[in-house]
Amino acid sequence: MSKHLIAITVNGEAQSMEVPARRMLSDFLRDDLHLTGTKRGCETGTCGACSVIVDGEVVKSCLSLAVQADGCRITTVEGLGSGDALHPLQQSFMQCGGLQCGYCTPGFLMASCAMLAQNPNPTVDEVRHGLSGNLCRCTGYTQIVESVLNAAEKMRGN
Repeated sequence: MSKHLIAITVNGEAQSMEVPARRMLSDFLRDDLHLTGTKRGCETGTCGACSVIVDGEVVKSCLSLAVQADGCRITTVEGLGSGDALHPLQQSFMQCGGLQCGYCTPGFLMASCAMLAQNPNPTVDEVRHGLSGNLCRCTGYTQIVESVLNAAEKMRGN
């Protein structure tokens, strides 16, 4: 199987590695870089558990090849906080009960982060639409939406 050298920046760190041409981005992140916060869920792009941010856009890493990320900046859930300090989204998900089992949480966090970067003051409907590519079996979504709205308020400094 042919390999390709890719150079990417993941969570602020430059990475250069040879990867097989057919290596999925989710597998590269989890297995090669040991960033296991990115979850493998449905592996068909339906559940959103594998969501990461690539050059500012939410990408389902189970549908993307690692070679497609060559030259890109990727943020995974491990890159949200700073040291021991949690990102406001992570804090809000804990405070507002936006997580239950936690399996889907990384994908929701990444989709929320990208959404709030584009729209720092979303309505309930805008949050629901922005998270429509992510599935959760535990919370019924009310607490997830509340978590995102709470984080948006914190991030705006209110």
